[in-house]
Amino acid sequence: MSDPALLKTALHALHLELGAKMVPFAGYDMPVSYPAGIMAEHKHCRAAAGLFDVSHMGQLRLLGPDAAAALESLVPVDVVDLPVGKQRYGLFTNAHGGILDDLMITRRNQAHDNDLFLIVNAACKAADTLHLTTNIGHRCTVVPLPDRALLALQGPQAVTALSRLNAQVAALTFMTGGDFKLNGADCFVTRSGYTGEDGFEISVPAHQAEALARALLAQSEVAPVGLGARDTLRLEAGLCLYGHDINTTTTPVEAALTWAIQKVRRTGGARAAGYPGADIINAQLTQGASNKRVGLTGLERVPVREGALIVDVHGHKLGTVTSGTLAPTVNQPIALAYLPMNHALIGHEVYAEVRGKRCPMRVTALPFTPNNYFRG
Repeated sequence: MSDPALLKTALHALHLELGAKMVPFAGYDMPVSYPAGIMAEHKHCRAAAGLFDVSHMGQLRLLGPDAAAALESLVPVDVVDLPVGKQRYGLFTNAHGGILDDLMITRRNQAHDNDLFLIVNAACKAADTLHLTTNIGHRCTVVPLPDRALLALQGPQAVTALSRLNAQVAALTFMTGGDFKLNGADCFVTRSGYTGEDGFEISVPAHQAEALARALLAQSEVAPVGLGARDTLRLEAGLCLYGHDINTTTTPVEAALTWAIQKVRRTGGARAAGYPGADIINAQLTQGASNKRVGLTGLERVPVREGALIVDVHGHKLGTVTSGTLAPTVNQPIALAYLPMNHALIGHEVYAEVRGKRCPMRVTALPFTPNNYFRG
């Protein structure tokens, strides 16, 4: 039985109908897997198309002529110059340069360009909404969208399946978005996701979400995928999970997310400062940080999980694993961890302590498996 205290997405009844194993996640009753199992769901997404319910995520719009500049006062990324219809990864930072949350920002593809669409993490959405309202609510209108669901269709055949509902979605390229009618619903669609594969994220009115999900699942390429495979897929793609691989004590530089900070927001750029922690982050961009998030591949077939200690050959502690799994596509143990810079070199060997045994691991370039984004 579901815990009545847990929130439910618009697809909850469909998950139960499909035989999902439900678990509590960020205050919601969510599907961790379906009868096929995590391994099969992971492989199906890599080979065909997986449908994920990510309606627990937070969706918001920022409206007003000052919305982009206002948001830039909270993030170290270039929002002002973001073209209409384009999407960008962003980070809310604190005064110490730590990460309050990561988010996706899209300038809506509409006649006016003062409309930003944000997707934030489920566990952070209340705090993020308060953060936005408190700090920039006087400069733009912050509009939470609790009446919208969010579906992710991911995999190399996602475009084939979604194009049957609206052929125009195929014109989107990676990190672009627009308004599309899908199965009778007015949706906002971006060509992006959290798996390393080509795919789409679809914001749909909650009352039309189940019908859209059924229309997608009716396509031969599409199968439902739960949170379990979502985690193994994003880890193979080298993507961070907030609260695990990044948090309020990790800076974007330490997290190896410097690619998300455009030149205009760095020292010497036209808008280099003006966001929380800018001095610390810009100093690290120039001088480097003392530690860095890295990928690790196990040299033995022993799964290395979050929390495992990473030590050097002498047993001295170097860091802690923040995410880890036995990766279905890579067919090896993989992990993310923070290591001192002198140990964060590609090819460097360290050891993970697992049940009293030291398991050798090698620092590996990210992603663990190649990304297949469609860039046109």
